[in-house]
Amino acid sequence: MNIVLGITGSIAAYKACTLIRQFVKQGHEVQVVITPAGKEFITPITLSALTSKPVISDFFSQRDGTWHSHVDLGLWADAMVIAPATASTIGKMAHGIADNMLITTYLSMKAPVFIAPAMDLDMWAHPATQENLQLLRQRGVTVIEPASGELASHLVGKGRMEEPEKISEFVLGHLTSHETSKALSGRRILITAGPTYERIDPVRFIGNYSSGKMGYALAEECARRGADVQLVSGPVQCTTSLPGITVTHVESAQEMWEAASHLFPTTDAGILCAAVADFTPDQVNDTKIKREGDGLVLRLKPTQDIARGLGEMKREDQRLVGFALETHDELPHAQEKLRRKNLDFIVLNSLQDKGAGFQHDTNKVTIVTPTTQIPYPLKSKKEVACDIINHLVSIL
Repeated sequence: MNIVLGITGSIAAYKACTLIRQFVKQGHEVQVVITPAGKEFITPITLSALTSKPVISDFFSQRDGTWHSHVDLGLWADAMVIAPATASTIGKMAHGIADNMLITTYLSMKAPVFIAPAMDLDMWAHPATQENLQLLRQRGVTVIEPASGELASHLVGKGRMEEPEKISEFVLGHLTSHETSKALSGRRILITAGPTYERIDPVRFIGNYSSGKMGYALAEECARRGADVQLVSGPVQCTTSLPGITVTHVESAQEMWEAASHLFPTTDAGILCAAVADFTPDQVNDTKIKREGDGLVLRLKPTQDIARGLGEMKREDQRLVGFALETHDELPHAQEKLRRKNLDFIVLNSLQDKGAGFQHDTNKVTIVTPTTQIPYPLKSKKEVACDIINHLVSIL
């Protein structure tokens, strides 16, 4: 495995030597990228001796035009670990201030990124630092909390960087269990994502605020685990280029039902993440409705219930996962939906939870099964996707 290790200007920089030894001892290649401030705490010669690679610090290595490509580093790496990560570097990462080689490498990184913050308690507790960390979490960066070694969404520790042994254990364990696992190899998974648009006339529709981010995160997580993913997507701005994902674009609830019901019989599982409209106009005008009179009355009719329809089609060897976004009486509504639609489990979230639901990069969910409820803290949607797929894998 190829690991880019970023080192910043903290007294904890000396611990990077132990972290390098941990990675190298387990057979991984390490390329150090250090900030100018980091070199004030530890010498590149020491780091180069441990990695057997020249340390990268500046954009240009010589005065003859030779330069280091942050883009090539982003493609080479299987993971990027920044340890120690100072408050300054965290702020630059959060806001895209690419004024050194380390930040440009981060911005070009295609692989998972981990940071191990190191600073005093007051700096760690400052609202600006916590807001910057939250921004990074929302973008999929894994924060190894100070003095805990575990991912958490609340303030823990005293700002001291976690010990190198625990950092390496956490990073390699995370990559092994979540990124390189092929538990879904040979499996075919149907996923629906995004909203549906129910046309009123050629320029107006009934819709909702779903962004599709959760459904696309699920599709990518399944693909990373080796699945053949059939993604039926409503109108969204999301895109994906991961191999193993075939996207069918639809607009209305009827189109989504036709696509999903056609694909479901050939799959091992379906994950119904789309926010499908419950009603559609009884009549659709062929021309734009003009603004006339005192008002407009729309008569609506129910759409096809996709979850219930697939639940009726489901075979014994198939699994079906639903989603429930509620505003009140969340658990009873989810349990009733689970039973009525013949689902194996349902992912429940509430609009009452800050940072959850439509348009957010984060989500807070509870997995509800016929016998249990498993609550999770607020996480990035990529991390929520991992939790959901872990549960799906356990019952396939």
